Amino acid sequence: MDELLQEFIAETRETAEALAGEIVAWEAAPDDRARLDGIFRFVHTVKGSCGFLDLPRLERLAHAAEDALAEVRDGRRTPDRALVDAVLAIVDRIGEIVDAMDRGTALDDGGEDLLIAALAASSAPAAIDLPSASASPVAARAPMRSVRLGVDLLDRMMSGMSEMVLARNELARRMRASEVDPAAEAALERLSSTVAEMRETVTRTRMQKIDALFSPLPRLVRDTAGALGRRVSLEIEGSDVELDREMIEVMRDPLVHIIRNSIDHGIEDPAVRRNAGKPEAGRLTVSARQAGNQIVVEVTDDGRGIDIERVIAKLVRGGQDEHQLRSLPAQEKLALIFEPGLSTKDAVTAVSGRGVGMDVVRSAIDGIGGRIELDNAPGRGLRIAIHVPLTLSILSTIVIALGNQQLAIPRSVIEEIVSVRAAGVRLDRLGGRSVATVRGRRLPMVTLGRLLGIADAGIEPAMLVIANVGPGALAIGVDDVLDHEELVIRPAALAVMCAGVYAGQALPDSGRPMLLIDCAGVAHRAGLNFRRDAAPVEVEETAAEAPGLAALTFRDLDGARRALPVAAVDRIESVTADQIHRTGGRLRLLIEGVLVPLAALGTLPAGRFAALRLRDGQSEIAYAIAEASDIVDLPVDLAGPASPGAIAGVALMDDEPVELIDPLWLFAGHADVAAADHKPVCLLDEHDGGWMATFLAPMLRGAGWRVTGRLAPGEQADVVIRLDAEAEAPAPEGAAIVRLVTDPAAAEASGAIHRYDRERLLAAVGARLGAAR
Repeated sequence: MDELLQEFIAETRETAEALAGEIVAWEAAPDDRARLDGIFRFVHTVKGSCGFLDLPRLERLAHAAEDALAEVRDGRRTPDRALVDAVLAIVDRIGEIVDAMDRGTALDDGGEDLLIAALAASSAPAAIDLPSASASPVAARAPMRSVRLGVDLLDRMMSGMSEMVLARNELARRMRASEVDPAAEAALERLSSTVAEMRETVTRTRMQKIDALFSPLPRLVRDTAGALGRRVSLEIEGSDVELDREMIEVMRDPLVHIIRNSIDHGIEDPAVRRNAGKPEAGRLTVSARQAGNQIVVEVTDDGRGIDIERVIAKLVRGGQDEHQLRSLPAQEKLALIFEPGLSTKDAVTAVSGRGVGMDVVRSAIDGIGGRIELDNAPGRGLRIAIHVPLTLSILSTIVIALGNQQLAIPRSVIEEIVSVRAAGVRLDRLGGRSVATVRGRRLPMVTLGRLLGIADAGIEPAMLVIANVGPGALAIGVDDVLDHEELVIRPAALAVMCAGVYAGQALPDSGRPMLLIDCAGVAHRAGLNFRRDAAPVEVEETAAEAPGLAALTFRDLDGARRALPVAAVDRIESVTADQIHRTGGRLRLLIEGVLVPLAALGTLPAGRFAALRLRDGQSEIAYAIAEASDIVDLPVDLAGPASPGAIAGVALMDDEPVELIDPLWLFAGHADVAAADHKPVCLLDEHDGGWMATFLAPMLRGAGWRVTGRLAPGEQADVVIRLDAEAEAPAPEGAAIVRLVTDPAAAEASGAIHRYDRERLLAAVGARLGAAR
């Protein structure tokens, strides 16, 4: 309210001073309707503002003047000198009261009744003695405390300030390059302090709280929802965030379009929401926050989200190629709502249906170097995030090097800068992604030169910039850190800003243009999601909760934090190295008299360690770990690995990556053949020597067969294997015969299989079994 009152005081005082001349000119030309309308608008605006700000004295004066001028406008009264004197006296009194409010002093209301009576008098101008302004205790004008300036003048001030900053930077660089007198250094320090203070002051002349953009929204939501027969509750967050005044004006229309679309296209009718298990009143949240050199305005609703199929169908009916539309990536399909002329409404209403709206939004945001991000949850709502730069802003930055390129990173988002060769710093690859460990803290790492395509993929960075991105942090790998500079940031070209990783450009004193890195955009481009979880939708208790994966987290043998689904873990055993045996070409762990296949990612310890016993219902394996941690719910939308293998995906928990081990990979590569309820029976038909029992039986059992030399009563064989049988006895009923020979040449001639041809033997056994069944 204080800010609104100060703005009212400044505007009213400025207009009242100019209005006196207009009133005098109107007296000279009473037929000038345009001038009369201008005077009437002033007193009408003052009256409305006073009612809102609860200023009854000013409201009473303005209302009286409005009534008198309305009579003149309607032809019921002729303007004469007495009326002009009375209107001038009213305007002077309004100015006096405003000055007293600005100074915070009291002003009595003596004579105001006479002013109002003078307006009502239709004759005898001398009958009422108007109070003299010179006799007023506040006739002496209070010193002006606010000035309204044009945007062009503010731009010139900012440009001059930027030149001062660049000159100061160049002077400081030259002085660092040579020996200078301590007195000169002290003078430079004073100059730097003064420039910094002036920079802050000049910058703030263009800044305004974003509440000026948000304040009309409650009325807009109320009117739009009422016209559509819907109930919508509005929540506004971050009204104290400041943004360039010109940016606020540019964003007014796009924000109105988005709000109206959210209510009309997103939030359902009360009956539809009730049937879907949602509250009848939809929820709309509008928030603002500052992220580095950008302001992010988010509009989130709990409606139906974007129906991609409906959007595509509309565009196809408009003549676009359906196959091409359906082959687009998911994010590009969402961006189809920005197509010119698109409307998913079948009928034109007062709110929408004409195909004008979201394309205008994108054009306006693109024009100021911003970008729009969509997060769609069909059936649960839509989040629209508008990223706009702080134009003409001077930022404290760190200049970094990538090859022969120089870029800047806002100092406000930098937590620390470390060398990759420093003690306590280690770079790893987990789940196909780069991870930096800084003094025991694991952070996802992005090699900036590799991401931007201006560095060799095989060259590792020399320095790490630890940057805060919303609720998380990441390590940005760079070649070098050069300097700290204060730079004047402006929007870059549209094609550059649309890349999503830059927040603007600057021209430092070196004369070489420099781009400002948007750390949040870098994280998004690298596939790292640091966005805070949206507030849960308030639905009835019977509504299903968002799915998650219950997993056991643990510290693995190689130091990585990993997890396995709880459903696959039977128990945790404490074992020692002397329980490990190598049999059958693989490691096995002796537990409770049973040899269980053992898997591990890392070097097995020499002493005691923990082992997870895993079961899939039939098979069992053991997995060696360093230490079990906790049971947690992992999100189902994990970041995928670089290639298929041991890791199924990566999630972030407490700013640390957690790798989910793929159980399918574990059991496919380490488990023995599952013990089925009914294994096929292989009869080894040999009369002496025992060669097949010694050589073939282990191989066949490993392939999942039950091997025997004699059938039990009532038992049937699926396959019979015979060696060098000249006169074959008939096969048991329902069984197939596989003939083996000791002579390789005989195998070729007779169609039998050489007894040491492992691959042909297993293939033949399997084929005979299939033929017999």
